[in-house]
Amino acid sequence: MPQILTLKRNTPVIYTNKAYCRDCNRCVRVCPVKAIRMHAGQASVVDDRCIACGTCVRECPQRAKTYRKDVDAARQLIQTHPVTVCSLAPSFAGFFPVWQRKRLPSALRRLGFSFIGETAVGAYYSALATAEYVKKHPKEPSICTACPAVVEYVQKYRPKAARYLVPVVSPMVAHAIHLREKLGRETAVVFVGPCIAKKSEAGHYYGDARVDCVLTFEELLQWFENEQIDVSGCEESDFDETPKGKSRLFPLEGGCVLTGGLMTEFLDADCIPVSGYRNVEHAILESRAGQVIEPLFCPLGCAGGPAGDGTNGCFEVRTGIINYAREEEHSVPGDSLKTEEPDGNEKAFLSKLTVFYDKAVSPIVRSEISEAAIRHVLEMTGKALQENQLNCGACGYPTCREKAVAVIEGLAEPEMCLPFVRRIAEQRVDRIIETSPNGIVILDEHLNILSMNPAFRTLFRCSNAICGKPVSHLLDPEPFERLMGNPKNVINRTLGYPSYNLECHVLFYALPEEKQYVGIFVDITDAKINMTKLDKLRYQTVTQARELLEQQIQMAETIAICLGENAARAESLLENLMNQANTENA
Repeated sequence: MPQILTLKRNTPVIYTNKAYCRDCNRCVRVCPVKAIRMHAGQASVVDDRCIACGTCVRECPQRAKTYRKDVDAARQLIQTHPVTVCSLAPSFAGFFPVWQRKRLPSALRRLGFSFIGETAVGAYYSALATAEYVKKHPKEPSICTACPAVVEYVQKYRPKAARYLVPVVSPMVAHAIHLREKLGRETAVVFVGPCIAKKSEAGHYYGDARVDCVLTFEELLQWFENEQIDVSGCEESDFDETPKGKSRLFPLEGGCVLTGGLMTEFLDADCIPVSGYRNVEHAILESRAGQVIEPLFCPLGCAGGPAGDGTNGCFEVRTGIINYAREEEHSVPGDSLKTEEPDGNEKAFLSKLTVFYDKAVSPIVRSEISEAAIRHVLEMTGKALQENQLNCGACGYPTCREKAVAVIEGLAEPEMCLPFVRRIAEQRVDRIIETSPNGIVILDEHLNILSMNPAFRTLFRCSNAICGKPVSHLLDPEPFERLMGNPKNVINRTLGYPSYNLECHVLFYALPEEKQYVGIFVDITDAKINMTKLDKLRYQTVTQARELLEQQIQMAETIAICLGENAARAESLLENLMNQANTENA
């Protein structure tokens, strides 16, 4: 029965931890579909536009981009289901060292999984189904569908090519269907791999095709740590089933066509294994009838998955995958490109791997944007002229025009343009200098005037015509000459300029790297005059006070003398009166 995709994802797979976001725009630059919205310096993932490829997670230097963690969900499945299977992606052989590969099944059983299988089992059937479809449709291009990021990219951003998607489920889903046929329909399936997009893909399926939980290798290692499971202390053991053919090579470029027997020789012009966004994009856009395109979104395929343990490089992971396949299959990849024909039971099973992609995901529809609106944004950022449109890509968009469109769509901010922000900063500095009430002059290494602000011109009664001439035309160059001998020195003093009736507090310093000298003149003439007037007023006040005091003392002395004389006269008169009275009585 064909599988039907239905989008059931309720929570975003990738999101931003705002506490770590530092407004570097790197996620915008690396996101292949520009599913990032910048607002107030914070980058957020636009879930409807996101294809969950994980590029931003891998590239964010601050680890601000992260993805949904589902260990608790996996733990609950083990507790609530009688049979819970771990489907381990074939790329595990590159992410885990050789000594851990043999012990990994035992470590997974300690977590509670009752069945441990390699997803390569599903990859084998997915490759056979893909090969059957391609052989039946030789007159059109075929885009293999093992990579969920590619499938969602085509459906959202290249809808015209969606009809060329091979209608076959991915190895993960094929393995889930196989496991339920083998172990029962109530079996819970947990997929573990390096891919974040698988979390999104798992939300598309139900019934026997459902994948109940998806974990990354990072999550698995963290789970081991939380449960205090040391892989080195686990015994060596085997998986519970063995994949067929060359399916262990499935995570690498060409793995699908090699497993399905579609590649007849390594340099086959009609068989195009590609990895990395740009190569995938070009291959899809340039596809032609009869070509088989096997696209993997990550560089070097799943070897470059964004959610490995981070200790191995892509090429080291690739080597590990190849060596594991070689050891297990006892053959060198490429020695034999033939694939056995599926038997009757396998053909019956392959019929269950068909999927309908037509209406699974709606394409991104961009609204019409007028040329006037685009021109307005370009003018606002100083890019109205063609020669000012640098297309430097620093903002994250390849051209200034695309950045303008993103601003209109609410995905970008004008301030993301570094040349624009720099120009604004320079204009603000220039504005500060131009409007400063203090005189500012800049001299070159020969003490010729390079520039001056309006306040300087007013103080020293000159014009821009003096530019290029020695500063000695206006004032004594002695402080600047001292700086030439010691550029690290800073001169801070008060100087008078009688020719201009000026008294200034001055600051002179050098710019060694630019070989320039700066002079800043603060006019304190009025303050000096006011201080002189104040000192004179103080002197006059003290003098007048002294004069007043002396007058008061003289007056007091005069009054005292007068009082003394009057008292003597009164005493003499009283004595005479008393003598006269005594005479009359006698």
